[in-house]
Amino acid sequence: MPEHDPVRDAARYRVQRDSDQDEQAPAPPRGRMEDRHRWVDVVIDQAIARGEFDDLPLAGKPIPGIARHDPDWWLKALIEREQISGVLPEAIQLRKDDAVLADRLDALRTEDDVREALAEFNARVVAARRQLMGGPPVVTPLRDVDREVQAWTARRRVPEPPPAPAPTPPRRRWGRRT
Repeated sequence: MPEHDPVRDAARYRVQRDSDQDEQAPAPPRGRMEDRHRWVDVVIDQAIARGEFDDLPLAGKPIPGIARHDPDWWLKALIEREQISGVLPEAIQLRKDDAVLADRLDALRTEDDVREALAEFNARVVAARRQLMGGPPVVTPLRDVDREVQAWTARRRVPEPPPAPAPTPPRRRWGRRT
């Protein structure tokens, strides 16, 4: 009994199948892709008839932000809507973080936390300056930790409110009897 070679059997089957297809190759159904736009129109018309497009937000109004001629309007809208952060180049992210650093420090409770946050910020600035990748230059200055801690403690001191004036008795109207 001859031994079966799977490669030879597969090649023989393929040759036989190809010759069978040449003899009676059925033509692919015509018009399926050409009529797809009609099918989409029918599906949309059916959805309109069911009322699935009624009471949509912004119905009859322009899409917000599309009036700007910005090709990335949808990406900017996504970032704003989802409040995505950390996708900026490090130099620009450092500028943004530098602008709100005082508010971030004011939310901290202890001096050690403030010092740790400032050390982390300064380390990010140094790391951004050392990177060799392209992008905007890093112009964010390092923060002096001791000076920032002094400013933080000065902002935390709440001045005492001035003493409230003594309440004055109500004025008595002349000409009326009480």
